[in-house]
Amino acid sequence: MAALDGSGLEGHAGSQRAATPTAPANGRTMDWDDVRVFLAVVRHGSLRAAGRALGLSQPTIARRLAAFEATFGPTLFDRLPDGARLNAAGERLVPAAESVEQAVLSLERRRAAASAALSGTVRVSTGECAAGFLARCLAGSTATALPSGITLELVASRPANLARREADLALRHEPPDSGDFYICKLGSFACAVYRRRGKNADAWVTYTESQANFEPARWVRQQVAGTQDAVALRASSMLMHLEAIVAGTGRGVLPCYVGDGHPLLERLTAPIAELAAEYWMVVHRDVRRGPCVRAVIDWMKQVFAEQRDVITGVARDPVADQRPTRSTKGKRRDRTARPPLSRRAKDRPALRSQ
Repeated sequence: MAALDGSGLEGHAGSQRAATPTAPANGRTMDWDDVRVFLAVVRHGSLRAAGRALGLSQPTIARRLAAFEATFGPTLFDRLPDGARLNAAGERLVPAAESVEQAVLSLERRRAAASAALSGTVRVSTGECAAGFLARCLAGSTATALPSGITLELVASRPANLARREADLALRHEPPDSGDFYICKLGSFACAVYRRRGKNADAWVTYTESQANFEPARWVRQQVAGTQDAVALRASSMLMHLEAIVAGTGRGVLPCYVGDGHPLLERLTAPIAELAAEYWMVVHRDVRRGPCVRAVIDWMKQVFAEQRDVITGVARDPVADQRPTRSTKGKRRDRTARPPLSRRAKDRPALRSQ
């Protein structure tokens, strides 16, 4: 058994024990939404976290959970002074509830695929920077535009579970190892070092200590080692890095499709080979059959094909930021000298971007 409290609930999602669900009590019919809430609480560890995952309020989660318990007669959680604990009756229901979930989700995927209407919402799970890039491309002049009846919903809060329909489609840096998915490599993207244009910001912006194994964090650590360079800021989010670099806090690593397009930033290096990474499109095969999802798949392929030079960092002249510019008084001046480039790539271990 595992505790259900503010700190989390462990060890139930993967349970393999045979289920022996109790027959519904009081003539009450089981509701799929109640099953969904029960599993969300088990997986996310608290009513509040389950509510965030499902987009429901905590009182709604509590009401649904109480209804689920009422359906099966005995209580499924032992109430304790510091929270609640899933009891034996609750543990026996987890595998059966997961089986119900898989059956319902399979039906939902098939229903979505069977619709012939080219109208609806397609939910895409991706990272912060990629979500911003796709949002900008919606207003671009791509040859293949999304049909007007389709709404693109971009979710960058956390990786989505496609099998559970948390998203229709995902954009990831690595393809999944297993699952009934359609997988397509959209292309590779490059990263480089940027700072605020014209500002002598030699300190670094990088990730937090808990993210020390992220490839960009490791790369920055190699550049700082043996130098007098300081780390001005550690932040967990790439968007925080962007805000800090634009403000002039320091220099840092950004995807080229983010840094090159920003009018206040200048690039200090060529694309860093060690930090090149890939974008893979992943979608469940059942969901892929739906016309709206197919339209988004085609659109994303077209976007990455058209924006290839932007994504790989070759669309912007890497020497442009070194050219002298004219000040507001009409006098020419040289930009702040670039810091020395890093050691040659062959002298460092290969790194992959997150």
